[in-house]
Amino acid sequence: MNFRRTALVATLSVVALTAAACGGGSDDTAAEPSVAEAPEFEAGTTMAEISEAGTMKIGTKFDQPGFGLENLEGDVEGFDVEVAKIIAGAMGIAPEDIEWVETPSAVREDYIEGGEVDMVVATYTINDKRKERISFAGPYYVAGQQIMVSSDNDAIDGPDALKSNPDAKVCSVTGSTPAEQIKSYLASPDQLTLFDEYSQCADSLRNGQVDAVTTDNVILLGFVAESDGDFKLVGEQFTEEPYGIGITKGDVAFCEFIHETLQENEDAYIEAWESTAGEVEGTETPELPEFAACA
Repeated sequence: MNFRRTALVATLSVVALTAAACGGGSDDTAAEPSVAEAPEFEAGTTMAEISEAGTMKIGTKFDQPGFGLENLEGDVEGFDVEVAKIIAGAMGIAPEDIEWVETPSAVREDYIEGGEVDMVVATYTINDKRKERISFAGPYYVAGQQIMVSSDNDAIDGPDALKSNPDAKVCSVTGSTPAEQIKSYLASPDQLTLFDEYSQCADSLRNGQVDAVTTDNVILLGFVAESDGDFKLVGEQFTEEPYGIGITKGDVAFCEFIHETLQENEDAYIEAWESTAGEVEGTETPELPEFAACA
């Protein structure tokens, strides 16, 4: 599907990344994405409605270094945030006209169905259960689940060690794919501790309430980078987690617009990665994955 757009005008401001997300100081910043001056869309489409409104609400995480993290000034930054800005900019929405809405894993579908956000870009794994309620554009990135432990923990060297250490507690997030997938590696359901946010899991690991944290490796690498050597990753990734952009179920036109926008802005996509999650040691610059069919 083709969409008519006028020339894009790049804004001049830049967004600084937190040292925590980068695992140290860096001069790299993410340039603000281009913003369409007066885009035109077919009447009645989501794109037309957002463009005419001049603002949009985007759901993301506020507690994940490198992807979606609220800084001390109250701004959110990270790869998901920059990807969302690219899409918003193609509809003529400048970064200052975006309202960022915190969307923990357990409420993402609720917020989309309830119209509280226009889309969700929040390390959102595409799966069939979620597709019963919402539609996905993408995937725009593929991660993999892994385990994080304290640096002095040699008993847990991967997910299989959780079953052989039945007293060990592992933490994940309510409503997340990693929380479901780790269950098959446990000796007992009592080993699993759930919170609303991964930052709560990291805090619990730090104070000894849990022995391990599990989620996608790129998220965990962010926590490792800001832990001052207290945390480490163990074992290999044991799943594939394709991240999608959550939108209203059945909005094929919006899905196809998102796909076309990302394809036309691959350089901005790479820049977004390298100035956010790509600053974390151990990450690799991704290629834009092949998109699934919109439905």
